[in-house]
Amino acid sequence: MKAAEWKDYSVIATGDGYKLERWADVVLLRPDPQVIWKPSMDMNGYKGLAAKYVRSETGGGKWLIKGKMPQEWTVGYKDLKFKIKPMGFKHTGLFPEQAVNWDLMTELIKGAGREINVLNLFAYTGGATVACAKAGAKVCHVDAAKGMVERAGENVRLSNVGDGKVRYIIDDCKKFVEREIRRGRKYDAIIMDPPSYGRGPNGEMWKLENELYSFVELCSKVLSDNPLFVLINSYTTGLQPQVLKNILQLTVAKDRGGKIDAYEVGLKTEQDGVILPCGNSGIWINGK
Repeated sequence: MKAAEWKDYSVIATGDGYKLERWADVVLLRPDPQVIWKPSMDMNGYKGLAAKYVRSETGGGKWLIKGKMPQEWTVGYKDLKFKIKPMGFKHTGLFPEQAVNWDLMTELIKGAGREINVLNLFAYTGGATVACAKAGAKVCHVDAAKGMVERAGENVRLSNVGDGKVRYIIDDCKKFVEREIRRGRKYDAIIMDPPSYGRGPNGEMWKLENELYSFVELCSKVLSDNPLFVLINSYTTGLQPQVLKNILQLTVAKDRGGKIDAYEVGLKTEQDGVILPCGNSGIWINGK
């Protein structure tokens, strides 16, 4: 599935491990490990290029300013707005390919005919949080990084989401879910975008291949009696859509039935029309 309805974002071209992107009126050149083909144009010489992220041989990297480069700016997707701010490790604070999932979740929430309580785990800067809250859901936004949770709050305010729609939690996601189980709190939908590797605020270690199955199994215990959906996103190389589908089938769908879909998420490039792969998603939707 490809995010094809953006107006404030596009992938102009790709090649030699980089992607040339337009974020509103700012053009950036960022590394992408999936791009193993040759470019069909000189991306470094592109007119209007604001900055290029260059990796260091010793790890990390830095932004090389090439032109007019604001510290931060805003992009819009339909009725959603997000702050863009280039930061360390090539990130900008938003994954535009996730628009396909924002649209899907919006449709499900609006079609539910009731208020939906959403738990968004590893929620980063809140792309999914904003989409779900704007669609009318109440969202519990959980991430271990204080700075990312603060950015999520900014995005929620930019999109004029109503007061009280989002609850912000800075915590290790697994420990938070365990406490929610003990408290007996339930959610109608769960979103998770777990990292390949990570550490919680107290040094908790996370490796996706070792943790994902048991984590989804744990999260299924906070689903309400009539849940709406469970969505898993993964950017881990080698973790195929079928793996996500199998995990959902063996956990969430085991005693609930419903429909499971899993797919690769991508973005179409303007220059060549090739699809840039951007990770995988799996979703369980209740069949009731």
